[in-house]
This record gives sequence, structure tokens and C-alpha cells, in this order.
Amino acid sequence: MTSRLRNASGFALVLALLLLWEVSARLGWVASPNWPPFTAVVAALARDVMTGEIPLLVGGTLWRMAAGLFAGGVAGVVLGLAFALLPFVARLFAPIVELLRPIPVPAVIPPLVLFLGLDDTMKVTVVALTVFFPVLTNTVQGVRAVEADALAMGRTFGIGALRRALFIVLPASLPYILAGFRIALALALVVAVVAEMIAGEQGVGHYLVMMQFAGRAEEIYATVLLLGMLGYALNRGFLLAERRMIHWWFALGRQSDA
Repeated sequence: MTSRLRNASGFALVLALLLLWEVSARLGWVASPNWPPFTAVVAALARDVMTGEIPLLVGGTLWRMAAGLFAGGVAGVVLGLAFALLPFVARLFAPIVELLRPIPVPAVIPPLVLFLGLDDTMKVTVVALTVFFPVLTNTVQGVRAVEADALAMGRTFGIGALRRALFIVLPASLPYILAGFRIALALALVVAVVAEMIAGEQGVGHYLVMMQFAGRAEEIYATVLLLGMLGYALNRGFLLAERRMIHWWFALGRQSDA
């Protein structure tokens, strides 16, 4: 089965599920006033987009997500390189990392609210903490996967440790690092919305909570549908950028290794 046929099969299943949604609501298969037809949800989404309310909310959420993704990603890459290249750094910070990693994100939000308030700083920090761990883990794995011959050649030519890290280790680890960013991208969107739902007065998450209190089911489903499409678009865009950045890796047919 070709890749195009597999994609067509996936989209066909999505269309079938949406059709089932529409039929189940129209024929009353789901006995609930809060199960609107799919067409009504699409109409509500179009209406909110035309008014400009949803684009403004989505823009704010994406900004907070991007800021946290950048901050947490950079920190994860830097500390991951230090962990893999400097054993004393790993011995010093690894216990702290392992202590913080299992803490659920919703449990982190209340103390951060007390410490940072309800502004964007808190939400960006929550996203950054979420992004940090997958990027850190993948960076460490990527550095460990660098071929010893490449490092030995760098030493033979008298390249210093810092330059070896920047010009040999980092490029060779890039497929693993980007794999970590791809995982973190989806998590960043989820956590940004959750943070807005728990503590905030703006963004898509806060809008969802307000629609819940108002009992406006069509707007709730429309927003969830929009988030799904947004997540899909972000993932596809990242895949395209990834193929351009590490085209040599895909040319070797090694994408599954990362």
C-alpha cells in the first residue's frame, strides 16, 4: 500500500466518523441536548472566525505556546549537550531533573500561579517546563549516538571541545533533537490550553471554560475541532521543515532511528 493510499484511507475514516456524528445528532441516536450536529458546529466555528474573536484567541495561545517552546527547547538542548559531554554536570543536575520529570503539569500550575501570578509569564513557564524534558532526553540520546570516528577525527585535527560540540556533535544529533521538538510541539499546545483553562482570563482555554459555563455546546465542539486542525497543521508544517533541515538524514533512509 502506497503512502498516498494510506493517507486517503485515513481521511476516508475521518469523513466517515464526521458523517456518523451528523447522522447520530440528526436522528437522535445520542439522547443529549449537548450533542449538536456537525454542520451546526461548523457553522458556529465559521461565525466565530468571521467575528474575529477566535483568531485573536488562537493567536494569543500560539504566542504563549511558541515562547514556551523556544525557551524550554533551548534549555533542553543546552543542558542535554552538557549532560552528555560533561559527566560532572549530569551527576550534579540529573537528580533534580529526575525529581521534577514525573510531576504532572496541572500540579505545577497552582504553585506557579502563587509565584508568577496569572499573566503570560506563568503560562510560558508551564509550557517551557513541559517542553524541556522530551528535548533534553532526545538531545542526550542524540549525542550518545554520534559516531566515535567523527569525534576522533575532530580531535586529530586539533578542534577544541567547544567547537567539536557546536560543529560536530550538535549537527550529528540534530535528527534526535528535532524528534524531541516534534513530541514537545504537541505537548506545548495541550499545556498552553490547559494553563489558560486553569488560570487565566484569555486564550482558547479560557474561552472553552466560558462556553462551558454558558452551556454553548456548539461553540465548545467548534473550538475543540479547531484545536485538532491546528495541531495537525502544526505537525505537518514541522515535518516539512524537518525534512528541509535534515534532508541528508532522510536521504539515507534513517528517519526511523530517531
